[in-house]
Amino acid sequence: MTEMKKSWNENEAILHSLQDDILVTNTDGIILKVSDATGDIYNVNSAEMVGKSVYDLEKEGVFSPILTPIVLKEKKKITLVQTSKEGKKLLVTGIPVFNETGELVRIVSYSHDVTELLNMKKYLTEMEDEMERVKSELEILRSRHYYSDGIIASSDEMKKVLQVALQVAEVDVNVLLLGESGVGKSHIAKFIHNKSQRKGGPFIEVNCGAIPDSLFEAEFFGYEPGSFTGADRKGKIGLAELAEGGTLFLDEIGELSLSNQVKILKFIQEKQFYRVGGTKQRKVDFRVLAATNKDLEVAVDEKEFRRDLFFRLNVVPITIPPLRERTSDIITMIDYFVNYFCEKYQRQRELDEGVVHQLLIQDWNGNVRELMNLIERLIVTSSKPLIEMENLPGPYTKHNADISGFEYNGQSLKDILESVEEQVLKNAREKHKTTTQMAQNLGISQPSIVRKLKKYKIK
Repeated sequence: MTEMKKSWNENEAILHSLQDDILVTNTDGIILKVSDATGDIYNVNSAEMVGKSVYDLEKEGVFSPILTPIVLKEKKKITLVQTSKEGKKLLVTGIPVFNETGELVRIVSYSHDVTELLNMKKYLTEMEDEMERVKSELEILRSRHYYSDGIIASSDEMKKVLQVALQVAEVDVNVLLLGESGVGKSHIAKFIHNKSQRKGGPFIEVNCGAIPDSLFEAEFFGYEPGSFTGADRKGKIGLAELAEGGTLFLDEIGELSLSNQVKILKFIQEKQFYRVGGTKQRKVDFRVLAATNKDLEVAVDEKEFRRDLFFRLNVVPITIPPLRERTSDIITMIDYFVNYFCEKYQRQRELDEGVVHQLLIQDWNGNVRELMNLIERLIVTSSKPLIEMENLPGPYTKHNADISGFEYNGQSLKDILESVEEQVLKNAREKHKTTTQMAQNLGISQPSIVRKLKKYKIK
């Protein structure tokens, strides 16, 4: 008897020495033994728990849910998350204990406080959601003043272009890029590719206007060995096949002949083709983007472009506005190109305010490409750090104001200039809603605009 009592005391000592809570019940849910740590976890007196029913404790809100009925039903080890009265989250495991005859007689449960872990998991989940939101916002913010992928955008017009480009990049929808030559259609195409799930694949650009009509099929689809006179003896993989897993960009699509338009239409619809001289059908997984500086709807009406191909390509049209319609972009581009070419040619150059203003009023028929070439020319050919009006090529000085009809009535030059300046500011104030827009279009700083408006009492 003494030996049994000693063993019992040892078991009790071991039970209470455990840092985790241990709780033993019979099959009726009556608590037979608990460790001291149990009371600490549930904020109750451990000794007072003995003899109580776990079902009653659940009703009192001490903990919930209870394991006992689940273990009794399943007759196997069960683990679940339990909530205490104080809101603690406990990872509770219940283990069935069987006697010699295989009858379930006891249920031993132990738990770990995982409140902090679950809070951390919740925090990490919230952080992941926040990161996704921030990532999305960053994409939009970057698109508002974008320098990557050859795109420079700060105007509302280009913001809208990039926002649509970001949206369509997520799905494999056909996109038709429209705009004058030099506006940056190929850069937008690369932007869409780089933001898409196909960014790890190739970006294959096909200039439809640069390939002779008689060679287009062989260049685009490839050819088998000996398929025609002058063909490579090993054959050739076509541009279409190279686009596997990536993006196929059909630039200047409006230049294709009607006969080649038929072949392109069939290829886009079926995504399979035959090489010239081949009999094996080949399949390609690609996303198609197309671009043109032509009005394809007019070309369709004039029977110069197939209607079915137009509708196949024109799922999401994106029109890129010409540079002359987005003056604020010109200022941003001037700054970017000056810095870029100064670094490239190891020069220290800056543009006089008058030169900047002169560039803002140009037509820019060659769009971004023309502006970039002009800035490069000025950086390379100017001999002084400050690039002034005299450095501008002739064609870019023809937009100066004509004052041949101005009548001089003895005013001082200062009065004349102030009168002209006041009138220009009034006109700009009527046209633009904010002083920032005025500054961008007049080529001076926003504080300068504010001072001048105050000087002339223009509201």
